[in-house]
Amino acid sequence: MVGKRQNNGGLEPSSKKQKIVKKNKNLAEASESEQDSDISLSSEEEVDELEALEESDDLDEVDEHDEFDEDEEKTPSGGQSASAAAHLEQKRLLKERKLKRSGGREIESIKKLWEKLRAKDTTKKEKTALCEEIWELSSDSIAELVLKHDASRVVQSLVKYSDVKKRDQIVIALKGKFADLAKSSYGKYLLVKLLHYGSKDSRQIIIDELHGNLRKLMRHREGAYVVEDLFVLYANQKQRNQMLQEFWGSEYAVFAVENKDLKIEEVCAENVDKRRNIQRNLSQTITAAVEKGSTGFQLLHAVMKEYTKIINLENEEFTEFVELLSEPFAELIHTPEGSYVANFIVSHSNAKQRKNILRHLKDHLTNMIKNEYGNMVFSNLLMSVDDTVLMGKLITPVVAENLHFFIVEKFARRPFLYLVTKYNNGSYFNPLLVKQFEQNIEWSKNTSKKPFDTRKDELLKKLIPVMLKNYIDHIKTWLNSNLGTQFSAELFINDHIFEMLDDKSKAIYKEAIDKTLDFYKGDIANDDQHALNAFPYSQRFLKSLIQNGSWDRTEKKIVPLTKTGEFLGLEFAKRLYSEVITKKYLVDWCNNKNASFVIVSLYEVFSKKDTKNEFFQDLKKAKGSLDTADEDNKGLKLLTKLMK
Repeated sequence: MVGKRQNNGGLEPSSKKQKIVKKNKNLAEASESEQDSDISLSSEEEVDELEALEESDDLDEVDEHDEFDEDEEKTPSGGQSASAAAHLEQKRLLKERKLKRSGGREIESIKKLWEKLRAKDTTKKEKTALCEEIWELSSDSIAELVLKHDASRVVQSLVKYSDVKKRDQIVIALKGKFADLAKSSYGKYLLVKLLHYGSKDSRQIIIDELHGNLRKLMRHREGAYVVEDLFVLYANQKQRNQMLQEFWGSEYAVFAVENKDLKIEEVCAENVDKRRNIQRNLSQTITAAVEKGSTGFQLLHAVMKEYTKIINLENEEFTEFVELLSEPFAELIHTPEGSYVANFIVSHSNAKQRKNILRHLKDHLTNMIKNEYGNMVFSNLLMSVDDTVLMGKLITPVVAENLHFFIVEKFARRPFLYLVTKYNNGSYFNPLLVKQFEQNIEWSKNTSKKPFDTRKDELLKKLIPVMLKNYIDHIKTWLNSNLGTQFSAELFINDHIFEMLDDKSKAIYKEAIDKTLDFYKGDIANDDQHALNAFPYSQRFLKSLIQNGSWDRTEKKIVPLTKTGEFLGLEFAKRLYSEVITKKYLVDWCNNKNASFVIVSLYEVFSKKDTKNEFFQDLKKAKGSLDTADEDNKGLKLLTKLMK
């Protein structure tokens, strides 16, 4: 069974947690450019994409193969000359010792060739020749070289600049050494280079050899990042399945080929003893990783996902699983597998367990909402937590401070679109997302007691005034993009939301409408920063407020609203013309291609509901000043057609 997590002093900062997978990618990008006193490097040496992020990985460790610490000893004041002389003598002795080692002179020769190989001005033809020379000198002893600090970096360059055939030869030469390389402070970089540059066959050789050692490597400081890189970046789906099966137990690690098509649910269903053993092996792996602080690995998340497929929801297995992962919950949500596990836990947890999870998520909500996978977990919390008072208190500050950023981001806006519209709204949620929503709802039907719509409305009612205030304070951000105007329309042009407004909230709603009208005031012809010049997407929003209807995708038409007429529709059209456009700027709005369709909407609304409006008289007088020759102004063309 999954054991209880020991207290390790709390979570790491959110930014660190969210970048755990990126850290393992940095391993693939680390290179032979590591600082090293043994090798003199050119200031112009080449740094490729695999080498750019090395410095962030805390790589400057002492090589277990080096016999000597080259750090300068501290000397009393005035002894600088003596210290310098001692240091030079120290370096001379070190060099002599290295040359006397087995293969020392060969290594020195290889290093000189390597420096030429890495030089920026070395041609491709010269690099090929240098690779051949290095290979001739190193091929017989390559298995020994790769575990040494300086020599390992030479082999890395050889892998990088050689052809496929030579890389395959290196892989063959290193067979039997891959597990050792994975655990080596320096050999791990060569192994990742082989995975990055190697052929599919080479990768399979490495995977096959590491198979049977993955559980041990995942508990090793160096090996864990190599295995993570292998799983995330280089393994195909079949190879990933092969890797995951090893965590079921030793039986599946030994017989990888025979077990390649097995599914964990099927194996556990057919044999009680096998289920017990697999459950124990998975839970031990998960527990050890959590207690070690390695919860951010995507491979571990995949192992957890396997565990959810066989876990017993009715006994202590699930209870202990939730207890174990409640504290590091934020570390799960940044991968697809981790998000699946997080949703599984949230949906099947009881009220007390959810409350504990929320307590640990309090400081991570912003990053969670913005994350590609985390936003779906946040949405699930909105959909399943019955304690809407607690949820409201938790998320209100985050919404108040950041909603204007959320609604213009692809992922972050999803939870809030769910609140103001429907989870199955095809305009915003693709079929895959809808399927995820439906799965979460199905999972939580026995643990969430309130009716679905009741829970949503209670939460929405608390957040509406907060959303409206954010709009008032950050209207430019809301209306400067297509995504922002879409959300604005869903918030304002919504009978259901309008019905929820109490007197206080209705006053904020009116203030938001007033703010909108003020936003569009000004000289549209001569001011490049006028809202419709700077933010042309907002034209659609203005048209929607005038039309006071929502687009029905099925019927392909605008369905008029019935509740919002107090502020929208004809009422908004009157105010827009009398307070913003006026007779003074009517011609300018007509001649502006970003504004002309707004005039068309006014014409249509007034024609149906207010034929005596001064708008028509003013438009008739302005007819002669309309720039009908502008082929780009399609709104004006439509307007002139309506006026005939």
